[in-house]
Amino acid sequence: LIGEHIELVTIPGEQLGLVKADPNQLEQILVNLAVNARDAMPDGGVLTVETAQVYLDESYETKDVEVTAGEYVMLAVSDNGTGMSEEVKSHLFEPFFTTKEVGQGTGLGLATIYGIVKQHQGHVWAYSEPGHGSTFKVYLPLARECPDEAVTGDNEGTGIGGREVVLVAEDEPAVRRVAVRMLEKLGYRVLTAGEGEEALRLVDEHRGHIHLLLTDVIMPRMNGRELAQRVRESHPRIKVLYVSGYTDNDIHHHGVLDEGVYFLQKPFSEATLAGKVREALGTAGKQPRPSPECR
Repeated sequence: LIGEHIELVTIPGEQLGLVKADPNQLEQILVNLAVNARDAMPDGGVLTVETAQVYLDESYETKDVEVTAGEYVMLAVSDNGTGMSEEVKSHLFEPFFTTKEVGQGTGLGLATIYGIVKQHQGHVWAYSEPGHGSTFKVYLPLARECPDEAVTGDNEGTGIGGREVVLVAEDEPAVRRVAVRMLEKLGYRVLTAGEGEEALRLVDEHRGHIHLLLTDVIMPRMNGRELAQRVRESHPRIKVLYVSGYTDNDIHHHGVLDEGVYFLQKPFSEATLAGKVREALGTAGKQPRPSPECR
């Protein structure tokens, strides 16, 4: 289906729960996403398909206004092709919308995916940057979800905050607002920048220690890794947490970040953000997570 010029990488998650879904419709989702990824890589590239189990809460950052808290199985399909502009992303799931030439497609593929996912009480989310490929994430709820009282254990969970100073550098206004709101709710003091140069100005103007830089990996004019290097010139002990809509496997596979760095996938919940921030600061502790017996 994808041709010999494209490398297929599969990363199956471990100990996934069950979802209640139509196998034929799930196959249709996967085929449509693979075809779109193939068309975005006319000169070849890497198609990555991976699964994972995630916990979403009400603070989950998405365009969907209603998200039922609970555990979901995520199917992610990523490519390193041409990517998409904000204008294209805003129309992705509309019937008959297509960027293909006449005769090369009807544009019904993503609209069909959206309909199938919603039929299964799930969510679909797209992340892309021009020239840096695309990632589509499909979230399907577990067939049997845990009750609230069964939440125990340790993980990147809820309720842990701090008083440290966090510098947020994120070029997407909606994501930036959500991240700032979550961090302030958790007790952190937050400095906010929409791009790299603005972040550097805040670093120069701020009197006192900045404990953590939370930065998008891909931003215009200055990417997150370059920003982190520049900030460390004046704050050598600062911790860095990278954020991106691509999956961690995909972003390391394509050499965007080095192995071993702290990384958080968009979209993220407040619980996941809280845990990752504490982990990056080196003060991670025991946190709640859904009990595996409920899977």
